[in-house]
Amino acid sequence: MKALILVGGYGSRLLPLTYSIPKPLVDFANKPILQHQIEALKHVGVTEIVLAINYRPEDMYKFLKDSEDNLGVKLTCSQETEPLGTAGPLALARDKLVDGSGEPFFVLNCDIISEYPFAELIRFHKTHGGEATIMVTKVEEPSKYGVVIMEEATGRVERFVEKPKTFVGDKINAGIYLLNPSVLDRIQLKPTSLEKEVFPQIVAAAKLYAMVLPGFWMDIGQPKDYITGVRLYLDSVRENSPDRLVSGEHVIGNVLVHETASVGEGCLIGPDVVIGPGCVVEDGVRLSRCTLLRGAHVKKHACICNSIVGWHSSVGQWARIENVTVLGEDVRVGDEVYSNGGRVEPHSEVRSNIPNPKVVS
Repeated sequence: MKALILVGGYGSRLLPLTYSIPKPLVDFANKPILQHQIEALKHVGVTEIVLAINYRPEDMYKFLKDSEDNLGVKLTCSQETEPLGTAGPLALARDKLVDGSGEPFFVLNCDIISEYPFAELIRFHKTHGGEATIMVTKVEEPSKYGVVIMEEATGRVERFVEKPKTFVGDKINAGIYLLNPSVLDRIQLKPTSLEKEVFPQIVAAAKLYAMVLPGFWMDIGQPKDYITGVRLYLDSVRENSPDRLVSGEHVIGNVLVHETASVGEGCLIGPDVVIGPGCVVEDGVRLSRCTLLRGAHVKKHACICNSIVGWHSSVGQWARIENVTVLGEDVRVGDEVYSNGGRVEPHSEVRSNIPNPKVVS
């Protein structure tokens, strides 16, 4: 089987992390977001994955060169010269996706994290006999999304309702699809939306089906959702692979620590913390609901809560970082500095407090 991952563009919602690197290559739970998806696809027999790219292609090509052998999947790029939406990239990559076998192929949005129930999706798709299957997930506030109205008994999609003002359903598009090659005949090589232009055509033909995604789901394309996604991911690790998590007197709840990281004495770590490769956490540090990316350094008695510390950044002694503060790559936060929701651009030095959320350069 084959798959196409919509790698996306500038990634402005995840700034300042995406100043340094394309969104799919931002680390999540100690590996690139993209790698989580590739490994899950490989597990169900996908042998070739096309990455639809239009931003920082040189970084994506380097990822391919460095990762293809390790991941054991053939990776190719389909590069847009202009943004083509969510459907146009499929038309551009048509020759890479169609091999005459008639087998369906996966399409994924790159900023989705879940348990990726691809095997169940394949079985459901082959059972209903339609042209396309989308995964849907239940949400508490459907009025913020486009809602999928489906026939509960069969899964056949009846219609879409964009941001309904009154309750019509609680299932939304999860950004994971399994499509027959015939879907490509509905797409022209121009900026086109799968969700707003192509799927309604398939609904009209009564050939679009939806499967409710089991387990957790989160679009981690912005910092607060990234942090929530870490919590949901670690809950899943606790349920399925608890030996991957650390434990001890200094640990509360779910904590993932890379084997090359070091944690000092008298720390209190957790819940919902990820400490990345090469990170140094000195004595007396308090960490909760946060991620330290590769090479981050947290000095003595600092406190970090509900935040993301970028690659090779450092947080000074007795500093306090909270309220969805995001430090870009190579940021230096001084001793005793307080940040309340600061978004600090790469290679910056923070010497004074950030009392209210703002961008700091």
